[in-house]
Amino acid sequence: METHDQWMKRALQLAAHGRGKVSPNPMVGCVIVHEGHIIGEGWHRAYGGPHAEVRAIEDADEKGLSHLLPQATAYVTLEPCSHTGKTPPCADLLVSRRLKKVVVCNADPNPLVSGRGITRLRDAGIEVECGMLEAQGLELNKRFFTAMTQRRPYVILKWAETADGFLGYAAGNPVQISGPLSSMRVHQWRTEEDAIMVGYKTALMDNPRLNARHWTGTDPVRIVTDRHLQLPQHLHLFNNLQSTIVVNYDRQTEIPKEPERYAAPSTAYMKVETGENEISQLLQGLYQRKVQSVLVEGGAAVINAFFDAGLWDEIRRCQGALTIGHGVPAPSPKGVFRGSEKIGDDLWTYYSKA
Repeated sequence: METHDQWMKRALQLAAHGRGKVSPNPMVGCVIVHEGHIIGEGWHRAYGGPHAEVRAIEDADEKGLSHLLPQATAYVTLEPCSHTGKTPPCADLLVSRRLKKVVVCNADPNPLVSGRGITRLRDAGIEVECGMLEAQGLELNKRFFTAMTQRRPYVILKWAETADGFLGYAAGNPVQISGPLSSMRVHQWRTEEDAIMVGYKTALMDNPRLNARHWTGTDPVRIVTDRHLQLPQHLHLFNNLQSTIVVNYDRQTEIPKEPERYAAPSTAYMKVETGENEISQLLQGLYQRKVQSVLVEGGAAVINAFFDAGLWDEIRRCQGALTIGHGVPAPSPKGVFRGSEKIGDDLWTYYSKA
């Protein structure tokens, strides 16, 4: 059976261009091939904008090759949508342009699609093949698939520790552990995730901005735990340059109406009941706000709370060259070791839960 993995690899490559730009939608790429030649290609570039299939067909039209579509195969990294959202259904577009065949990397777990797109194509007489490079597609859109199947954001735990295993001094005084190149990498990661989270003590002692000023891209939504609503309003977290969600636990607070996920920067409050499932409640609340990924940057209590709850997906650990002799012990990595790299003088090690 003809598969031509290279075309799906190209579609996955194109889809990755949407990283950090399309959430809460998945990253999707599409390549249209006729007799071994690409006649159109595209990817989903921005939330609310045209989908990958639309871009690819527009590309074929602009090249004057649309007459070849009825003899062409479309390689799509995710099942074409079958519902009307911010854009019309892509399955209907492929049917109307009479594509001969559609090859799909991953079925869409979104209940609004969930096989309906594939069924619509087949009912129209279009040949459909599913599962090509499925593992690569799942990795690409792991945030989207986690949100759809587990109803929570994808969680990345990140920390920097000294060469002798401390996050910083016990008194809370800030310590510069990682170098400038690592800082750039972290800011790049911030542009790729929907939200970034710190705890009360980190917010108070470090007064972080939690933006991506050392990289070009979109700043994440900031999340901070403030159990008693005691953080001073002069902190950078409340400068309204990007949205902030304050997680409040055990004070009866009148919570204002939540802003749209992509609304103007503002400060919102999210109530979480004190108890054993605080992290689960937190993640459920973020999921309801269309937050599909969270980069948790500390401190130790917050990171260990995610470990204790078993609600995490990745670890990114930086080990610097500095030694301080005593302080707050760094968490112990868990899960499966996935690799390491040197960034400047820092050693980064990566782990996944499974």
